Amino acid sequence: MKRIHIQNALIVNEGKKLLGSVVIAGDRIEEVIHGDNNPTAPCDEVVDATGCYLLPGVIDDHVHFRDPGLTHKADVSSESRAAAAGGVTSIMDMPNTSPQTTSIGAWQEKMKLYSEKSLINYSCYFGATNSNTEQFKELDPHSVCGIKLFMGSSTGNMLVDRMETLRKIFAEAKLPIAAHCEDQNTISLNTKRLQAEQGADDLPLSCHPEIRSREACYSSSQLAIDLAKEYDARLHLLHISTADEMELLSNAPLNKQKRITAEACVSHLMFADDDYKHLGTRIKCNPAIKSANDKKALRDAVNSGKIDVIATDHAPHTLEEKEGGALKAVSGMPMIQFSLVSMLELVDDDVFKIETVVEKMCHAPAEIFEINQRGYIRTGYQADLVLVRPNATWTVSEELILSKCKWSPMEGHTYQWRVEKTFVNGSLLYSDNKINEVQAGQPLNFR
Repeated sequence: MKRIHIQNALIVNEGKKLLGSVVIAGDRIEEVIHGDNNPTAPCDEVVDATGCYLLPGVIDDHVHFRDPGLTHKADVSSESRAAAAGGVTSIMDMPNTSPQTTSIGAWQEKMKLYSEKSLINYSCYFGATNSNTEQFKELDPHSVCGIKLFMGSSTGNMLVDRMETLRKIFAEAKLPIAAHCEDQNTISLNTKRLQAEQGADDLPLSCHPEIRSREACYSSSQLAIDLAKEYDARLHLLHISTADEMELLSNAPLNKQKRITAEACVSHLMFADDDYKHLGTRIKCNPAIKSANDKKALRDAVNSGKIDVIATDHAPHTLEEKEGGALKAVSGMPMIQFSLVSMLELVDDDVFKIETVVEKMCHAPAEIFEINQRGYIRTGYQADLVLVRPNATWTVSEELILSKCKWSPMEGHTYQWRVEKTFVNGSLLYSDNKINEVQAGQPLNFR
């Protein structure tokens, strides 16, 4: 069994920063050493991490890897490479693929595909529809991360808009319900009103936050929370985007008694509506990026504990699909390769502490979804680790982008943090700007 000694790192874990070392044996963390003490046994390889921070691998609970069926813009192989380059070691994939992951058979086929193609750890959500709740009882709680509920984003037949079905979902789901909350009726009325006022099929991109308005977000999130409280369901609110929704959330400590949790996405923490002027549809996403005040409220909520998780909603499209305005350009952006360094940039800007970034991107997803032996730097845990270096200037260019779509809203942006090495289950997947094609990913195990 190969033993790797990562020495002289500043370890960030469980709210603390400590100088020390980690010993990897096989796919596990064998020792966590504080100070300059030596490992208890000789190691085969030594990694000198002087000047670097050693973090748990990032767990992204919200990605769209587009596989199967939409592989012209992304697939499991390409996006797991991008994830590894960004320090992301585990992901949970959304069900709006082709076919949609709304049957047990489709879920099993998708997991098989991941087992063959993913370099990193993985699980897949089961998608709720108006007619598939009877399959919930067949879901394996140790393998399925959660149930994805589209409460206001019409994706094929995955918009669940019948109150009777919503009640059934919240009453019967034994897994976490991960909800996209935007009220479709409000969105439709806003669209019709603006089209009538402007007399156009498409609308300017500046209308996007008005179409997918704060009212649409708030009313839908409130409904989800009301139903979760009524049925004592485990609810995880995805990509919260407004200051208004903060009044619905609790800053109670993250533990098993906290039944309603919330996620903010990197895009909503990085951008505001003024950025549409120079980034255009590259930052068009659902829910829409809103005002600078909303961005500040989200950042404050991360620090206060109202927001429990930072994720990406990584959603690649081709640039051709991103052409048009508020109605014709598709929504979504690729962010997984740059999510961690973007949040570390906010550490430099005194928005977050590095301990908070680790809590929200590594520890909290493991706690919320009850992932076994991941998300922390602990003896006996899986060796999912990332080394990051501060004061290491580099600029995002097209040739560095590993997502299949080959663009990013961060293109041309200069970072001061760099991901140096990413270990997945003890295997070095990314080092010195190179991907090691090692099939190291494992299915996540829950509860």
